[in-house]
Amino acid sequence: MLTEEQITETRAMLHELHIEHRDLDLVIDHLLVSPPPDDLLVRRLKKRKLLLKDRITHLEHLLTPDVLA
Repeated sequence: MLTEEQITETRAMLHELHIEHRDLDLVIDHLLVSPPPDDLLVRRLKKRKLLLKDRITHLEHLLTPDVLA
């Protein structure tokens, strides 16, 4: 069980991760339309974006209370 302070910190971290995830989306889109695209950079950014999504999912799971079925 998380304390109120941990919940607040987790929500703040989630907010920052969502912003970074969105920003990576924009950068990737821009790189793909700018000829020629830097394939290595695009792959690295997509990998970072996937890692962010995994972290976001994990933190959201921490904030979701367990409910017995």
